[in-house]
Amino acid sequence: MAFGAGLTSSKSYLFFSTLHFLAFALALTVCGLYGVELDRARKADKYADSKWVFAVVVGGLSALSSILFCIPFILRFAFKWVWDFILFILWVAVFGVFANMYIHEKPEGNNDIRRMKHAVWVDLVNMLLWLVIAVSALAYWFKHRETRSLFTSRAIV
Repeated sequence: MAFGAGLTSSKSYLFFSTLHFLAFALALTVCGLYGVELDRARKADKYADSKWVFAVVVGGLSALSSILFCIPFILRFAFKWVWDFILFILWVAVFGVFANMYIHEKPEGNNDIRRMKHAVWVDLVNMLLWLVIAVSALAYWFKHRETRSLFTSRAIV
């Protein structure tokens, strides 16, 4: 539990909170952009395409994680960075799927395609942001992992 000792009153906490706030906002943006397609399928009594469901689930997991990671106690878990890397990999998958579908599409006045092309770039920013969060958390963990005793929380001399 040595990870995060003193984190709540430091610049590191503010740095991580800012990154998680941005990740939260972008995750909600993705949920909205892809949720439009899911709502359209629901209204037309069609099945929900698994690609859009996956994107919304990844957005939801990211938003929930971002909220939880703003709680100082949660940041103290030593392997928080592992979950951050998992979210990064999920965003790589979302970006890959939708970039393959929409990057080379010509909108030609179709607002739905234009919206999905914008969504692909939001996916890319999400992916890069979770990479920055994961690498930062890993670096923080490596720097502070042995500053306090695991059993007594005393400073190691």
